[in-house]
Amino acid sequence: MNIASSLLGLAEETLGLPLPIRLRAWDGSEAGVPGAPVVVIRSKRALRHVIWKPGELGVARAYVQGDLDVEGDLGDGLRAMWDAVRDARVADASAGRPRIGPRQLLKGAALAVRLGAIGPRPPAPAAESVLTGELHSKERDQAAISHHYDLSNDFYELILDPHMAYSSGFHHTPGMTLEEAQTAKLHLICRKLGLEPGMKMVDIGSGWGSLTLFAAEHYGVHVTGVTLSVEQRDYVMAKAADRGLADRVDVSLRHFRDLEASGVRDGQVDAIASVEMGEHVGDAEYVVFVDSIHRYLRPGGRALIQQMSRSNDAPGDSPGGGPFIETYIAPDMHMKPLARTIGLIAASGLEIRDVQAMREHYPQTVAGWAARLEESWDRAVKLIGEESARVWRLYLVGGALAFEENRMGVDQILAVKPSRRGVSGMPASPLAWLP
Repeated sequence: MNIASSLLGLAEETLGLPLPIRLRAWDGSEAGVPGAPVVVIRSKRALRHVIWKPGELGVARAYVQGDLDVEGDLGDGLRAMWDAVRDARVADASAGRPRIGPRQLLKGAALAVRLGAIGPRPPAPAAESVLTGELHSKERDQAAISHHYDLSNDFYELILDPHMAYSSGFHHTPGMTLEEAQTAKLHLICRKLGLEPGMKMVDIGSGWGSLTLFAAEHYGVHVTGVTLSVEQRDYVMAKAADRGLADRVDVSLRHFRDLEASGVRDGQVDAIASVEMGEHVGDAEYVVFVDSIHRYLRPGGRALIQQMSRSNDAPGDSPGGGPFIETYIAPDMHMKPLARTIGLIAASGLEIRDVQAMREHYPQTVAGWAARLEESWDRAVKLIGEESARVWRLYLVGGALAFEENRMGVDQILAVKPSRRGVSGMPASPLAWLP
């Protein structure tokens, strides 16, 4: 029996469309389109992963543990597979039929028996998150953040730019390097916030301090950062001391709901930034998040929220981006359509002044991270282990594809707290902050 041909035939029958890939099985057999991306099934355990956990998560587990791989460009392979799945969804919807019916399930089970793939559930990769407790309680939020951001500061230094910015850059000119795009993004945020020396700024979800340190050093503001990651807090405070910024930078290990414990007072903050942290705020908690921003800002104070979004027609019902992302990268993440986020911000009393779409910028940023990961692959494996390194390879390639295809977006939302008489103090034109 040609194992590759049998597996590919079943997959194509299930989808109802030909797959634009080539498949190689553990016995060396091959089937599919010559010259197409080659999906390699290295062992029967790959099939057991999918049998026990059908769908995206089962395939991801097989890839993370090395039982399934893609030869050549992983992005091309994922793009080909996603195109086929999307076409199948369209065909199924128009025909009014389910994708997988009893016939396909029976044929799949029979083939698995013939291949000897039936067996005990394979252990899940150690890189998966396991959270307990009430959703978006302070303790669970801290555990969710720690799972991803406390991985290894050395690893993040390996893949990020020198600013340690873990968010979309601003690639406003063709050919910009990763560092140039991140520097441009930081300047853009600071200009939108109208920062001036001596101002008080809060950075919610300050990460490794890219914006916190940049605003303090280049714009002379006093910045209070908050993070739930011990590794990030210690990293930023050490950098602030090294750069002589300790008198202008303070980063606390606390939840955004506890900002007052960091000395932040109602109506006394000139500027608040939150760069790709809002996705980690639960849907029910987002009102508290934006109400807090409104409360802490002085009249005329500005808020800049850079946040990822989920398109209205994104497939599935996973607000965190799907089983893989929610299991390995960002557990409990909740992305909303842009319009809903804007509505919640406006409902807090903040006035929306500018929304800048940056979706096309993110794949360029991610490409920079992915290139640095591949260039330093052996070092990455040494720092975080091969399974986690493979998680990151899949995450970066798949994430870039989601932004390319408009399944996910990212936007900068600029808002102001007007005075009681409606005075905003904003410039008359966005030209004031554009390069």
